[in-house]
Amino acid sequence: MTRQEPADTPLGDAFHLYDTTLRDGAQREGISYSVQDKLAVARLLDELGVGFIEGGWPGALPKDTEFFARAAKGELQLKHAALVAFGATRKAGTTAEADPQVQALLDSEAPVVTLVAKSDLRHIERALRVDVDEACAMVKDTVEFLTKEGRRVFLDAEHFFDGYAYSPETSLRILDAAAHAGADVLVLCDTNGGQLPLGLAETVRTIKEKTGFRLGIHCQDDTSCAVANSVAAVQAGVTHVQCTANGYGERAGNADLFAVTGNLVTKLGLDVLPTGGAAELTRVSHALAEIANIAPYTHQAYVGASAFAHKAGLHASAIKVDPLLYNHIDPSSVGNDMRVLVTEMAGRASLELKGRELGVDLAGRPEALTSAITKVKRLESEGWSFEAADASLELLLRQEADVPAEAPFELESYRVVLDHRADAEVVAEATVKVHVGGQRVIATAEGIGPVHALDAALRKALSPHLSWLDSVELADYKVRILQGHPGTDAVTRVLVQSTDGEREWTTVGVHGNIVEASWLALCDALVHKSTTVAPGLRSGPGAPPPGTPGSPAADVD
Repeated sequence: MTRQEPADTPLGDAFHLYDTTLRDGAQREGISYSVQDKLAVARLLDELGVGFIEGGWPGALPKDTEFFARAAKGELQLKHAALVAFGATRKAGTTAEADPQVQALLDSEAPVVTLVAKSDLRHIERALRVDVDEACAMVKDTVEFLTKEGRRVFLDAEHFFDGYAYSPETSLRILDAAAHAGADVLVLCDTNGGQLPLGLAETVRTIKEKTGFRLGIHCQDDTSCAVANSVAAVQAGVTHVQCTANGYGERAGNADLFAVTGNLVTKLGLDVLPTGGAAELTRVSHALAEIANIAPYTHQAYVGASAFAHKAGLHASAIKVDPLLYNHIDPSSVGNDMRVLVTEMAGRASLELKGRELGVDLAGRPEALTSAITKVKRLESEGWSFEAADASLELLLRQEADVPAEAPFELESYRVVLDHRADAEVVAEATVKVHVGGQRVIATAEGIGPVHALDAALRKALSPHLSWLDSVELADYKVRILQGHPGTDAVTRVLVQSTDGEREWTTVGVHGNIVEASWLALCDALVHKSTTVAPGLRSGPGAPPPGTPGSPAADVD
């Protein structure tokens, strides 16, 4: 993975859409990405067409070090984006070559490195406890070392706007040291998030005129102006914008990638994504929310479920005449829907395209397409979400298209009990009764929890009959409790990510009982895998997929 600039994007290297979800976004309270999560996030961002993906800080955090190691071994294949490692300049009183943290940046094998450097005199003197000459030398030495090693280098000028207001000369010296050492982009950071658009844009224009350097922008959202500040900076001349998915980040968050991109594409006419990429904004936003295990923000600009929602009255009357009278853009241009009229055409087009992507041909089958749309909307109202569960969606579309996946087994019943033993250990025991390969099979297994026990029992029952089952592993498991509407009970949504060592797929289950929700997701995972296996190896009885939404629920004792 050696590419140092975006690939197959209209603007190429002329404009950088830079995502830092995996580093800055991960600092949000409540987010804790696993390495598997980080790989999944990176793949989604690359699929969207982001130009640069900052993977984390190798050498500082073990998970980030592992992420880069696995990426280097081929687990992350990027089509559009260049992978970026984040780190600091060398420490005072040493050399870049001798600094372990700088060496870790090289060891990550990331082709691009973003260095953070203090650009506020107060931080240089009080936090780093060095003078400005040494601070500039730290920047110069590290940039020169990394560029000589073949890395492309960006510089994050931390606290730039506050620092420039306090001591302009100091902040400019830091930029100058980086630029003359070989840094390609100098990113002006509103680290405390206190800037407002007019003042920030004026500063950007001044720096651009004084230096002629290529500038970038990184905005925190402490004044709720991160998106506005980022757009204002672009209008003032920056060509590199750093954002995070859904605005994730510490304190009040960062500039939201989807709002910034929506503005750049639809308001400024900048083709910062590959052709068709803007129409994927809503889907990718929601999928990334699922991975972060954070409910999507309903009122999020461009991609929220209510971003184009209108109540009855004057709005609805006007929309009947022309939907654009009360929508600032066509919602479908960012993959969203309007929620006052029945947006059948946009919904049909989206689902037909998704079906084609998943290998289910719905073109020319209006009844099947209408039925699928109706079913998806009904299930979503019950708590289902297919944004990050393509495998379950594929099974649903297959059913509606009258080409259902052949289940490799049929459930008779299952039972899960908890055994509290004398030594205070609590063990779950599951028994499953299934029909597979023309036989009725009963299997019992123990586990560290109900879901683990159920998965173990199912595998025990099926393994002798399904030669491919041993290759399937549970890669990740997420649970979200969805509070019901007034008068309804809460339900549980489970996301299961599976892998066979070559590919990954995600399935979803929803039920009032967490075990049943997990069962639905686990079954979908196996049914989906069976569709990729040669027909002679499936060993299925031809029953309806047991995990398909809407199938009969298993017996729970």
